[in-house]
Amino acid sequence: MSVEQELLIALRRIIRAIDLHSKKLNREAGLTGPQLVILQTIDRLPEVTPKRVAAEVNLSQGTVTVILDRLEARGLIQRIRSERDRRSYQLTLSEQGRQLLSKAPAPLQDNFIARFSQLEQWEQNQILSSVQRLAVMMNAVDIDAAPMLEIGTLQATPSD
Repeated sequence: MSVEQELLIALRRIIRAIDLHSKKLNREAGLTGPQLVILQTIDRLPEVTPKRVAAEVNLSQGTVTVILDRLEARGLIQRIRSERDRRSYQLTLSEQGRQLLSKAPAPLQDNFIARFSQLEQWEQNQILSSVQRLAVMMNAVDIDAAPMLEIGTLQATPSD
């Protein structure tokens, strides 16, 4: 087998791992990756606003707002108006949201980051450089992407 074929197989395995984990997350928790990451962010940060969530997860505020609307419609989060500024509000998890979050599988990137962090700095830099080079070779440099492993778009789509 050629080196090129081995590389394509490795890339395909990565894509399949992301796809399989995304399906597991949806099957077990009824959530998409972005929804899970947003729930985790709301749980982790005190008095968090939608703007802060968007900054934390590196998604546009419009995309986050659509996801928040869906999470609120499912009863997983609550929007609480600020007493100081009636135009803004804080986000909290509902009891149902807390229960779902406690049972949901961890995002795929959590395991990856844990393993990646254990590598020596030189090896981390080498992997980063190689993967950035792959992105250039695949004309993927200008594609908007958040730091999460999820198949499909992170735009405001019906599945978010």
